[in-house]
Amino acid sequence: MPHSVTPETASADEHPAIKPEQSTQDVAMDDAPSLGEAEDSAKVNLEELFDDDDSDGEFASSAPVKSEEEASQPAATFKISDKSQYSDPDVMRAFYQRLFPFRYFFQWLNHSAVPSTDFAHREFAFTLSNDVLQRYQSFPTADLLRKRCIADTPPRIDIGPIYSTNPRDRKTVRKASAFRPVSRELVFDIDMDAYDDIRTCCTGANICQKCWAFITMSIKVVDVALREDFGFKHVLWVYSGRRGAHAWVCDKRAREMDDSKRRAVYGYLEVLKGGDQGGKKVNVWRPLHPHLERSLNILKEHFQTTILAEQDPWAGENAAHLLNLIPDTKLREALQKKWDSSPGRPSASKWADIDSVAKSGALSKSSKELLEAKQDIVLEYTYPRLDADVGKKLNHLLKSPFVVHPATGRICVPIDPRNAEDFDPLSVPKVTELLVEIDTWKEEDVEKKIQDWEKTSLKPYIDYFRVFVAGLLKEEKEKEKGGVKRERGDNGEAMEF
Repeated sequence: MPHSVTPETASADEHPAIKPEQSTQDVAMDDAPSLGEAEDSAKVNLEELFDDDDSDGEFASSAPVKSEEEASQPAATFKISDKSQYSDPDVMRAFYQRLFPFRYFFQWLNHSAVPSTDFAHREFAFTLSNDVLQRYQSFPTADLLRKRCIADTPPRIDIGPIYSTNPRDRKTVRKASAFRPVSRELVFDIDMDAYDDIRTCCTGANICQKCWAFITMSIKVVDVALREDFGFKHVLWVYSGRRGAHAWVCDKRAREMDDSKRRAVYGYLEVLKGGDQGGKKVNVWRPLHPHLERSLNILKEHFQTTILAEQDPWAGENAAHLLNLIPDTKLREALQKKWDSSPGRPSASKWADIDSVAKSGALSKSSKELLEAKQDIVLEYTYPRLDADVGKKLNHLLKSPFVVHPATGRICVPIDPRNAEDFDPLSVPKVTELLVEIDTWKEEDVEKKIQDWEKTSLKPYIDYFRVFVAGLLKEEKEKEKGGVKRERGDNGEAMEF
């Protein structure tokens, strides 16, 4: 339930819209492989640890980085086919050589065009093809990260915090307290498995456009809260590559939050609690907090379409849970009798029955109490279900944007929150498809040389990311200049205190 957190209001950044091709086919997705023995650490359980050059000069890194034209050439040619495994070393090597946007990735995490400790002291964790997890990897430049990725071909990269010292030197510090996380993005993880008790269209690792609507609803509710209630501007939403989405709040104020402030933000957004044994999950104060009022306005249309029409969660015997959420005993008994006589009645009709039966006289409590109960039901079936363990602590790892999901082959691409409903996870390109697109590209189609990723369906996603990063760097530079000015008097001389 929301609690008091001082907000600042800010408008969203402008980004080019992402419009991938649409697909409606269901896809079965296997889980990623588990991890083996880690370098510099004992055996690690991934599910517990994780949750789930550019030719233009805009914000160019001063570090020596190969041009994308040079970097995009594979060391050896090989044939991509339908039988190619997504995590094959040859596939991953070609991906890192030709498609991964290292320059923009560096700028995003470095918060500047000039190399700094924001990038050099950042932890990266590599999951190698033999399932070994390598933690506390760090790189001073984008070029060194790129070379390492090409050499090791990690199927998965996770991003950790910025540390007080270089993560590689952690064993050389004299005091353990000298090596500590100092900043990282405020992150959120929304995974489809949190909705398994209410989605009816798919099970396990399967997804379709119907159940993806749960992720869409979550993005819309969380994004507006982060921007309007907390004043954050730079919120990057990223598809997890399989059945979820991650949010990276990149504002400096968010990055500098300690664990207690991060817990406070999660507490503000948390609504669903308990109810694991089929009980009531929503218990909120009345009158509703403005955040919940706004959320209900966003979610009520989705409740009618996604929940009642598409998921039909109360068909047959499943109506028992709906009855348990109605506090009026007399009304419950009347509804039970009506639905027993019509076992095939769809969920939309059962929802309408609540009001019609109540108006017929089968209501012992007030209409206000019934309205509040119905609001709680809407929230239970539509409100975001966040994985709180991911973002409450600075030192948690989260999967990097633009990596390849080893089970699906899909790229972890950005999602434009302004057009969240247009995003189709089943149309996100796969790594093997992208490499084929490069090989089938005809150079005569353009007048000038272009980078390999520009020849593929990954282009709109990298374009979006490029503009997002440019906006972040612009604000970082403006704040840096503003800070210098505030430390000086009107005459330009340093102020004395």
